Formats: sequence, C-alpha cells, structure tokens
Amino acid sequence: MSLIVVDVESDGPSPGHYSMVSFGAVVVDRALETTFKGLVRPVSERWLPDALAVSGVTREEHLGYPEPAGVMAEFAEWVVASSKGRPVFCSDNVAFDWMFVNWYFYETIGHNPFGWSGRRIGDLYCGMVKDGYAGWKHLRRTPHTHDPVDDAKGNAEAILAMVDMGLRLPVG
Repeated sequence: MSLIVVDVESDGPSPGHYSMVSFGAVVVDRALETTFKGLVRPVSERWLPDALAVSGVTREEHLGYPEPAGVMAEFAEWVVASSKGRPVFCSDNVAFDWMFVNWYFYETIGHNPFGWSGRRIGDLYCGMVKDGYAGWKHLRRTPHTHDPVDDAKGNAEAILAMVDMGLRLPVG
C-alpha cells in the first residue's frame, strides 16, 4: 500500500459545475521527491473570480491549460507506476479534493486508480491524539502556497511527523 497526498485548486466549489485548475500529488516517503502536477483547462463556463484568484492564474491562462483527458490519463499512469501495492488517496480536505479528482477520472478515463475511498489527514491526527478538534497543520514544514505540489508536500510532511509520533502507516 502506498499513501499519496493530493491537493486540488479549483475555480469553484463543485466539479462539473466548476473546474479544477490544478492538482498536485506526492508519494509519502522520507524523500518526498515522487511528485505529479497537473494543469487542466476548464470544463465549464462557470467560474468564481475569488476561487480562481487563490490559484494565482487568470481565466485566460486557465483557458490555455491542457485538456483534462490527457492529463488525467497521465496522472492515472503515474499513480499506478508510483505505488507499491494499492494506492491510498490522502488529503487535507478529502471531501473537496476527492470529489474533483474522482469526477475528473470518471469523466475522462472511466475509472479511478485510487478506488472508491480516501483518508483525511486531520482525522488521522484527531484519532491519534484522541481529540476530535485537534489542529494538525503545525506539523507541515513546506509553506502552504496554493501551488498544489507545495501544499501536497506540506501535508505529506505532516503525515511523516505523525508516523514519527507513533502512528503506524506504510511510508518508505
């Protein structure tokens, strides 16, 4: 089993109605060097300027990004090639990130290499410290920049810190 942290930037709150702008992924191991970054053009005419602004790109730049089908096919290949055993989707906000990645996989290539589920990093930490409201983001080292690879890497660092604190997870 391989843990893969994924982070999504979008131009709105739900896939199909709005579009993913970019996403990043990192395999959770001590090196944190196995990464993927995808940029995808809009799939909808709708977009929220404030949501898009978080990504640091303009609508015109976003319109110039690659078609989602090719990017998602490359990502699926990367997930399979980068995993030892079953890949496990992990995220800061799994409800948000998962819905975009899952929707895009099914819309473009017809399947999701992560299967049907994912893990939320905050829930792992809350269970570990036995506090349903515990904050965990202090465990990141990489600044949260809204570059999806930076953000995924910071979240993977938090998982590694939890492993160092005694959480049993498969990390290389």
